[in-house]
Amino acid sequence: MKVPGELNPGSRILLGPGPSDCHPRVLRAMSTPLLGHLDPEFLSLMEDVQAMLRAVFQTDSKMTLPISGTGSAAMEAAVANLIEPGEVAVVGVHGVFGGRIAAMVERAGGRAVKVEAPWGSPLDPEDIERALKGDGAGAKLVAAVHAETSTGVLQPLAPLARLAQQHGALFLADTVTSLGGHPVDLKGWHVDVAFSGSQKCLGVPPGIAPLTFNERAMEVVSKRKEPCRSWYLDLGMIGSYWGTERVYHHTAPITMIYALYEGLRVVLEEGLESRWERHRENHVALVAGLEAMGFQMNVEREGERLWTLNAVTVPNGIDEAKVRKHLLEQHGIEIGGGLGPLKGKIWRIGLMGYSSQRHNVFAVLAALEEALHEQGRKQSPGAGVAAALESYRG
Repeated sequence: MKVPGELNPGSRILLGPGPSDCHPRVLRAMSTPLLGHLDPEFLSLMEDVQAMLRAVFQTDSKMTLPISGTGSAAMEAAVANLIEPGEVAVVGVHGVFGGRIAAMVERAGGRAVKVEAPWGSPLDPEDIERALKGDGAGAKLVAAVHAETSTGVLQPLAPLARLAQQHGALFLADTVTSLGGHPVDLKGWHVDVAFSGSQKCLGVPPGIAPLTFNERAMEVVSKRKEPCRSWYLDLGMIGSYWGTERVYHHTAPITMIYALYEGLRVVLEEGLESRWERHRENHVALVAGLEAMGFQMNVEREGERLWTLNAVTVPNGIDEAKVRKHLLEQHGIEIGGGLGPLKGKIWRIGLMGYSSQRHNVFAVLAALEEALHEQGRKQSPGAGVAAALESYRG
C-alpha cells in the first residue's frame, strides 16, 4: 500500500463535551522516554499519581488509582466490581450517562431500578428515597451522575449519599465532567466510589480514568460471592499492581500515566479553589454573552448548571448542525450537539481545564454571532462579547 502522508491534523480550539485542550506541559510530558512498567522509577511515579488523585478527589481512600481506558472503562470497573447477579442498584437517570450506568448494572447480572428526571433538571432526593423504600428496597448500590455531560446539569451528591447510607447501600458518583472543574469532596459528602475521565477538566488526553473506592466499598468487594466478571477490570488484581505487592496484571499505558502525572501537577499548582473559581467565572461570562444574544440555557436555574459544560437551546429556525460546521470550518472551534431526545435541540459548549479561558469565551461568542448572521438572525453586533466582558469586569 501507499504510505499515508505525515500526520498533520488541523488546529482546533476544543470547546465541545470532550476532549478539551491539553496544557502544553502535558503534551511535553508525553514525549518523555518510556520506562518499564515495573521499573523502580516508574513505580515511584505511580505512587505520586495516586497521592495527587486523592488530593483532587478530596479523599484519603487507599484504593485510588487510574484505570487503563476512558471514563467509561472506570464506570464499568466500578459497576462490575460492586454488582453481582441478582443484586439491585438504584440508578438516577437524567441524561445519557445515568442510562449507561444502568445498562452496565444489567450487563453485570444485576437489576437496575431507574429513578428518572427530565433532561435538564437534577434528580429529586425524594424520588430516590421512594425507590429505596419501594422497588429498590434492599439495594446494594445507589448511583448518580454529578455532572451530566449530555444535559449540562449539576447534581448535588451529598443528599443522595446520605440516603444511600441510611438504607445500607453504597453510593457511586460519576465525576467525569466535574473533577478538576467543580468542587468534588468525596470524603465530606460520604461518597463511597467515584470515577472520572482524563480528557475533561484535568486537561489530559482521553485514555486514562481516575477511580476510587473507600474502605467501606472495598469491604463489600472483598466479600463477593463470585469473582468479578471482567478479568481486565478486576479491582483486586489491578489493586495488587498499584498496591505494595506490585503484582503484574497488564502493561500500564506509560505515556498516559506521564500525561496524568503532569496534568495533576498543573491542577494542584493552580490550587483547587482557584481552579474552580476560574471555571465558574468563565461559565458566568459565557452565559451572560449567550443571553445577551437572545439564547436560553437548557438548564433553567443557574445553581443547577454546570460550569464546565454549557447546554444552550437552539433557537427556532436555526440549523444547529450548520452552525457547528461553520464554527469548525471557519474558526477551528469545536462545539457539540445534543444527544438522545436533545439531538438537534441544543449545543454543548465545554469550558473545561485548559480550554476554560477568557479568550475562548470571546472567540466562541463572536463565532456564533457570525454563524447566526449567515442564517439571517438579526441581533445587536458584538452584544455577546460585550456582555461577557462586562461580566468579567463586574
